[in-house]
Amino acid sequence: MGIANEHCRSVLAGERPLGEDQAKELARQVPEWKISAGVLNREYKFGDFFLALAFVNRVAATAVNEDHYPDIFMSSGKVKLTFSTGKVGGLSRNDFIMAAKSDCIY
Repeated sequence: MGIANEHCRSVLAGERPLGEDQAKELARQVPEWKISAGVLNREYKFGDFFLALAFVNRVAATAVNEDHYPDIFMSSGKVKLTFSTGKVGGLSRNDFIMAAKSDCIY
């Protein structure tokens, strides 16, 4: 079962972020994503603004269902998503789950 089939879980206050080895292992399942400064990010390209907007809306609906939200940056034909888990001050498994789900939407 791939990580895209998992569901985000509630993160408890006081939990620690993933260690570097754990994050690298999960990153293999989302190879287009980059880890930088405690966040996971990727840029997607689209043929036009409306395709990009449709993608953003589908990611947003998934984020609501999973209760785990990205930062979304959108311009004409491009969308950048950034995931991190504020409660842990870095990356959690939820970030990688949502990255994989976003890739499936794309």
